[in-house]
Amino acid sequence: MSISQTLKLSLTAALIAWGAGGAQAQPAERPLRFVVNVGLVNLDPISSPSFVTRNFGYMVFDTLVAQDSRGEFRPQMLESWTASEDRLTWSFRLRPGLAFHDGAPVSSEDVVASLRRWGARDAVGRRLMAAVGEIRIVDAQNFVFVLSRPFGGVIAALGKPSVHVPVIMPARIASTTQLMAQATEIMGSGPFLFSRQERVPGERANFRRNPRYVPRAEAADGLAGGRSCASSVRRCSPCPTPRRACRSFCKAKWITSNTRRSTCCRGFSATGTS
Repeated sequence: MSISQTLKLSLTAALIAWGAGGAQAQPAERPLRFVVNVGLVNLDPISSPSFVTRNFGYMVFDTLVAQDSRGEFRPQMLESWTASEDRLTWSFRLRPGLAFHDGAPVSSEDVVASLRRWGARDAVGRRLMAAVGEIRIVDAQNFVFVLSRPFGGVIAALGKPSVHVPVIMPARIASTTQLMAQATEIMGSGPFLFSRQERVPGERANFRRNPRYVPRAEAADGLAGGRSCASSVRRCSPCPTPRRACRSFCKAKWITSNTRRSTCCRGFSATGTS
C-alpha cells in the first residue's frame, strides 16, 4: 500500500468514526485504531522529508490548496484564486473564520511567511519562488503573487501533496525558524490538536479534535474537501516487547518483519462521540 493510500485510509477511517457517532448516540467513546510501521520523530513538515511527518502535518496543519482523488487541485484554506490574462499576477483570498490552535486568526501575513520558509527549503517551492518577483499582502485575507516570468505550476506547487508539503503556520514561527532547523513550537490550524505534553517519543502521540476547525462545505475527496474528524487520535510506536504484552499495551495489529522479529506497529486510535 502506498503512503498516499495509507494517509487517505487513515483520514477516511476518522471520518467514518465521527459520522457513526453522529448517526446514533454512543454511551462512551469508541477507539479507532490505525496501524503504520514507521516512527514519528520530526514534528516539523517543512524541515523533515519523512512521509510520517507529512502525514502528521496533514492532521495538525492545513494547506492553501489540496489535491482531490482525481488529481485535480481545489481550494482548501483558500476561498478563491484568480489569474491575470497573462498569468503573471495571481490573486488569492483566504476563507473567513480560519484560526490557529491557540485561537489567533490565520492571516495573509502568516501565509506569506510560511510560503517563504517552505520556498527556501523545498525543491518545488524554490522553483516557484524563483519565478515570483513580488508578494503583496493586500489585507488580512488577500495576498497577491506577481511573477517575474511565466510559471505554469503555481497552483500545483501550492497544492503539492508530497514532502515537503507547504503547510501554513503562524508568521512568528515561520519567520524566526532557521532554514535547516526544526520549529520548536508546533502550531497549525488543521483538524487535530497535537498534545505535546502527552507525547512519549518512540511510544505514542496523542491528538484531539480541533473545536475551532471549520471544514469546507463540500464532501471530503482525496486530500481536498471538508474534514469532519473524530474526537481523538493516538499513535503507538513499534516496541520490542513480547507479543502479548505489546498487544495489550498498544492494542494494535501486529506484523512480523523479514527478520521474524515481531513488533507492535505504529498506529493511532480515533474515538468518535455523538
